[in-house]
Amino acid sequence: MKSAVETLNPTRVRLTVEVPFEELKPSLDAAYKKINQQVTVPGFRKGKIPARIIDQRFGRGAVLEEAINDALPKFYTEAVNEGELSVLGQPEIDITEFNDNEQLKFTAEVEIRPKFEIPDYSGIEVTVDAVEVSDEDVDKSVEQLRERFASTTPVERAAAEGDVVVIDLEAKVDGEVLEDGVAKGVTYTIGSGQLLDGIDEAVTGLEAGASATFTSELKGGSAAGREAEVKVDVTAVQARELPALDDDFAQLASEFDTLEELRADSVKRLERIKKYDQATQAQEKVLDALLELVEVPVPEKLLKDEIETRKHNLEHHQFPMMGLNWESFLEREGKTAEEYDAELEEQAKKGIKTQFVLDELVSKENLSVNQEELTEHLMRRAASSGMSPDQFAQAVVEGGQVPMLVGEVARGKALAAVVEAATVKDTNGEVVDLDEEDETAETVEASAEEATEAAAESEEKNEG
Repeated sequence: MKSAVETLNPTRVRLTVEVPFEELKPSLDAAYKKINQQVTVPGFRKGKIPARIIDQRFGRGAVLEEAINDALPKFYTEAVNEGELSVLGQPEIDITEFNDNEQLKFTAEVEIRPKFEIPDYSGIEVTVDAVEVSDEDVDKSVEQLRERFASTTPVERAAAEGDVVVIDLEAKVDGEVLEDGVAKGVTYTIGSGQLLDGIDEAVTGLEAGASATFTSELKGGSAAGREAEVKVDVTAVQARELPALDDDFAQLASEFDTLEELRADSVKRLERIKKYDQATQAQEKVLDALLELVEVPVPEKLLKDEIETRKHNLEHHQFPMMGLNWESFLEREGKTAEEYDAELEEQAKKGIKTQFVLDELVSKENLSVNQEELTEHLMRRAASSGMSPDQFAQAVVEGGQVPMLVGEVARGKALAAVVEAATVKDTNGEVVDLDEEDETAETVEASAEEATEAAAESEEKNEG
């Protein structure tokens, strides 16, 4: 077999392959054997029909077609390996020349990973938010904890903002009550904004036993996105009472004896959160700076497939949960379809470039993944998927996705290495040492893995 590679553009090549007829013999033998098992000819036992009889009865062309279908993938793979190509997706194959007992010629056009150099990235410098916890931050944190320990007391008066009401709901569309439009005994805090638009105005001022009707766009269910006439019956009004901010509250809501100790712990907890956010911000900004240093061609078909995958996931997985369609989604985002498509294309390009650049870094820096790192990543992925680690691991193995997970971890390590080499300063001009705590360093690596997961999954489907 002979093969030649013609570069069509930085991300697409054409392979020209010539195969002598004798190299098709194993596939011809396999074709005769396969046809032998599928047909019957009077006077011959199944599987024992001579080749010449098969040619006479079913035509030599049928055998040659079967043989070529069997042989093409093998010769294509040999040509790819010979050309040392990193292909993406399935090839477009065209048989240009073939006659019985003569050589087979075919071409295969396929997208490939682009080749590029990673420049020196040690000069990258980014600025992130300083870790500062204000009294207002602590007050807000303690107040949120206080809200969780609020109690309710039934009252005989009109409902007001902040009260808790128990309500029955009935939704009609075009005068018909929806099958899934009836709910009873719903507990709702007025002003929380957690139910239908217009419900706050409808129930404010009502006492137990009173009703009101209002119009609202349904957010979910069988009539999601449609205007409905909603009847609300108030069955109870309850006043919320917040516990006093004192040492008794600290003992009720935490393991601390005093409010002062509780506030001090809130400061530490908020600092940890802000450090986590700071590390994530550093990773995102360093990644953006790294991508600006490298010119990476993006394969057209891979980009198209990535955009289609993202749209499909949005339409068929996220929209149903949010009670949205394309029209209501675009309205919520405040964008036209053209604006959203342009934004989605940029996001997809960035995801693909990110994977290419980090994969190149993995190779350049000779990064590897050990079992402990893979297990930790698997645990994080399992938690985000809602599956147990054992279930997730089984699904990964059965789906042949272990290499994909290894790739995600390796890319996380690559980006963490770039962040480590970069200069990160906060808004006060102070240099941020992300290696100061192991937990912060792990945050950079974990968030780097998450940053590349979506593109990784998309490209994994397109790898040849």
